[in-house]
Amino acid sequence: MAEETLHLGQTLHFEADPFAAGPSAARHDSAGAILVAGGRIRALGSAASLRAAHPRARVVDHGQALLTAGFVDAHVHYPQTRIIASWGKRLIDWLNSYTFPEEMRLADPAYARAVAEDYLDLVLAQGTTTVCSYATIHPGSVDAIFEAAEARGMRVLAGKTCMDRNAPEGLRDTAQSAYDDSKALLDRWHGCGRASYVITPRFSPTSTPEQLSALGALWAEHPDCLMQTHLSEQLDEITWVRSLFPQARDYLDTYEAHGLLGPNGLYGHAIHLDPREIDRLSEVGAALVHCPTSNSFIGSGLFDMAGLTARGLRVGLATDTGGGSSFSMLRTMAAAYEIGQLRGTPLHASQLIWLATRGSARALRLDDRIGNLAPGMEADFIALDLASTPAIAQRAARAEDIWEALFATIMMGDDRAIAGTWVAGQRTSPAAS
Repeated sequence: MAEETLHLGQTLHFEADPFAAGPSAARHDSAGAILVAGGRIRALGSAASLRAAHPRARVVDHGQALLTAGFVDAHVHYPQTRIIASWGKRLIDWLNSYTFPEEMRLADPAYARAVAEDYLDLVLAQGTTTVCSYATIHPGSVDAIFEAAEARGMRVLAGKTCMDRNAPEGLRDTAQSAYDDSKALLDRWHGCGRASYVITPRFSPTSTPEQLSALGALWAEHPDCLMQTHLSEQLDEITWVRSLFPQARDYLDTYEAHGLLGPNGLYGHAIHLDPREIDRLSEVGAALVHCPTSNSFIGSGLFDMAGLTARGLRVGLATDTGGGSSFSMLRTMAAAYEIGQLRGTPLHASQLIWLATRGSARALRLDDRIGNLAPGMEADFIALDLASTPAIAQRAARAEDIWEALFATIMMGDDRAIAGTWVAGQRTSPAAS
């Protein structure tokens, strides 16, 4: 029988979607506990009741720390770890100046392994327990991220990035090799342990119609897989797409026409959507991923969180490493709040923490396994110190409820707020206990 561990502290979990139900969708217990055994959450309740029911469980007392699900980052580019916070380019220039040269370096399997390991350690220290990542065109870059995740026990989603045009020599594949390599990697990794393979055309400008069709055919053969790509990030990008696909009704149609629109589709950014695109995304039940630090850092625009969630679209939250300027989902939540303010629709703390946990898990079709504290869920969780710095502590001392206290950490917190990260019930950061 697996050893039982009882974690005591404040607990926060969701019973509904706060975008629909408001803050009452969440349940907060100021003296709560979670029981963990065999890598899963076995029970959730008050500290007193669970201590009485499980007197032999090992007890870890987190004091006033807030226990919540680990963060789920729904759109990242782990190969861009070492070029994060590169100065001052628009999207297309940024790709050519920084991204493509760095991604070429991951042709070296040893370099890819080193970047993957560094990246996962960085995000674990920030409280992120699951990521959905683009790799590079090199199959070894996919192996690198899945092998590094397996060594850490993490649930990770990733796929080979496919590009057969408008990219430098050394970063282009072909329609056939994109299909063949992706299929081989899917067969090797999808469902292996906690790994999920994601079919990954970078975006329409870097794939010919033939390659998009090949990847659409692969997705049709494996409809349980997710497919991730980019959509309507910047206006000049949309103009470029129109010139490359003159017959398309809009940007989304460049995917739809090639079998790359469906309920398991993940569309990153989705800022400048036409009404038809919103209608189709809603009709098929696709998911969008909001990348607020990236959208402000690269100057892309303001995501319409209120309007798109009102249409019933599933929305995840993401750092977009390294177009985003931070590995931290706390900073990403703060940026999402700021963008909401600029649109006149500020997000409540309950909505922000939902987006970073259960909302992103739902976008990835994993909310039955991760993203919440509930019996049966995988035990990926964090302990948040709500007084991690003097500035935050003095504000939290004046908080009238958990939401005011948590909001101060969202807006001002960093890795110092992460008192510990647990993956499948095992502590990973900052040190084993």
